[in-house]
Amino acid sequence: MNALAVPMPWHAVDPAPSWWGPYRERLQRVVPAIARGESAAQALNAELSRAEPIRLAAGPLRFVEAAAQPRGEAYESFIARTAAVPTRDNRHDLFNGLVWLCFPQLKRRMNELQAADIAARGVGAMRGPLRDALTLFDENGALLRCPPVLAEALHRRDWHTLFIAQRGAWAEAELTLIGHALLDKLTSPRKAITAHVMLVEPGGDAVARFSAERLAGKPFVPLPVLGVPGWWPANGDPAFYGDAAVFRPG
Repeated sequence: MNALAVPMPWHAVDPAPSWWGPYRERLQRVVPAIARGESAAQALNAELSRAEPIRLAAGPLRFVEAAAQPRGEAYESFIARTAAVPTRDNRHDLFNGLVWLCFPQLKRRMNELQAADIAARGVGAMRGPLRDALTLFDENGALLRCPPVLAEALHRRDWHTLFIAQRGAWAEAELTLIGHALLDKLTSPRKAITAHVMLVEPGGDAVARFSAERLAGKPFVPLPVLGVPGWWPANGDPAFYGDAAVFRPG
């Protein structure tokens, strides 16, 4: 068989790209553990044991096999009730676990909002504006702290200012990917991959921005992440940003 046709293991991840910054150290431990035969839940629990416990209202966080979640109980409700995160052996759930490990206060806040909304409204055919926004961010979100000139350009979708004219200002910016589906997509990078960004003032508390009122209005702005300076070699050429199918005019 041609070597190129051999499927890669589900957990094979290149930790070098810039977007892995906050996750890289843990990623470099959990991937070898899974390669040795541990489940994703086991590898993530080993990471939990390396630091102070992450506490939810129901107790210390832990990762469990997906079968532990009772049929008929909502995923977020189960986490809130048990402090256990159901985890399948795939990259999507592995990356979700890494986000829990690296940003526990944010993930806890998002879970609390989801569970409270489910308790109040139940689970219907439509999630409703709050849960819809939370799910969107949980899967595809990112936090951006940056100088005002970049924030204003992003709001206007003024890609020339954002990525070319003010390119040097990115040295003062910090983009953190939170969405685990977004991280999964980036294991096979494509120019069109876009994050839903929550802007946070430099030095500001991201968790404080996650209120039910603010989230119900979906306060996110789209950002094609491979356009971030230093994140993808091809974007060193200004022509990279000329693709209007990706960098759509405001």
